[in-house]
Amino acid sequence: MERLEGWIEDVSIVTPEEVVQGSLRMEDGRIAEIKPHGGQGAARESFEVHDGLYLLPGMIDLHCDAIEKEVQPRPNTLFPMEMALLELEKKLAGNGITTMYHSLSLGTGLSLRGDHLMTEMIRLIRKYREERAMIRHRIHLRYEVIHLEGLPLAEELLRSGAVEYLSYMNHAPGQGQYRAPGSFEAYVMKNQGVSKEEVRLIAQNALQKQAQINWPRLRQLSEEARERGIAVASHDDDTEETVNTALSFGASVSEFPLNLPTAEYAKRQGLQICVGAPNIVRGGSHDKNMKAMDGIQAGVVDILCSDYYPSSLLSAVFLIAHEAGIGLPRAAAMASLHPARAVGIDDRLGSIEAGKQADLLLVQVKDGYPLVRKTWVNGSLVYEANYYRERENRF
Repeated sequence: MERLEGWIEDVSIVTPEEVVQGSLRMEDGRIAEIKPHGGQGAARESFEVHDGLYLLPGMIDLHCDAIEKEVQPRPNTLFPMEMALLELEKKLAGNGITTMYHSLSLGTGLSLRGDHLMTEMIRLIRKYREERAMIRHRIHLRYEVIHLEGLPLAEELLRSGAVEYLSYMNHAPGQGQYRAPGSFEAYVMKNQGVSKEEVRLIAQNALQKQAQINWPRLRQLSEEARERGIAVASHDDDTEETVNTALSFGASVSEFPLNLPTAEYAKRQGLQICVGAPNIVRGGSHDKNMKAMDGIQAGVVDILCSDYYPSSLLSAVFLIAHEAGIGLPRAAAMASLHPARAVGIDDRLGSIEAGKQADLLLVQVKDGYPLVRKTWVNGSLVYEANYYRERENRF
């Protein structure tokens, strides 16, 4: 894909520290320089002039399982994986997500959450990103620790270089997301359409596996990940004990802590806190857990992810900037620079700074809502949206 060389002029450039009114020059896929208004060098070799729009860093999404819904939008309705990936990629570019850590679950369940389908999707993602891609595709392996049979595959995927981010889930009854009596059974019955007797056996089996987890082998897997420069995350921490367990595994990120005291404790222990953008946009958790905005206003949240709804990420950035009163640079960093730091790619991605790769978004705010007008990845224009006004309504 052809890279653009030259200036983007007359934009509000969102840097890590401030919003700069000025111009930006791209060269050889990188940000060559930033010139505030009144600076020298931005004169009239431009290829874009966009007065009144924002230029933001491309967003980096560490946790999103939207690919699962692209493959299986309804129960027992599987679409071709190639089609699902290509269609999702267009949506991601249009939503300003330039680096996606596709969250693929190695665990029991439907859709991609089985060993064979998940492995095939990983193979397909790696193939496409080597041949052609609109955005940067990465793999976030979510390992369900009660899926005992899947541990050898998790080890194989890590050692083969297929994984760029690793997290541990524990969805057994009686803890975490399913601490309340009957909550595990209710969830499984709703999502898998099984009977009360069947779900009783499923819950019983999950508890048996919970007692058989090989914790030393999991710690070894974490150690191997860190040696390869791969960040490790915990998931759904709900007590100080679960945070301490995550720390013993060398976790550096706590995804979706279920309550504010746990998030605050995890933050004090040095973990980076990741919350979901849908929680921000909807005004709360769909599972009645911690309101993400409460965590942001308490100063404990570092990272925003789209969780399951990519369209929510940019909207959440602008909502946070306004409602939490932290300003656009800090809000944007939660979806760009901070996730980049968490996975060790902030030397080249995650912010608008000279020398970094030109992953950029041109954003128009219309009636308070941010709309992506253009997306560049590595200096290449991968998405563009123009609008028209229909002057007459004819039916």
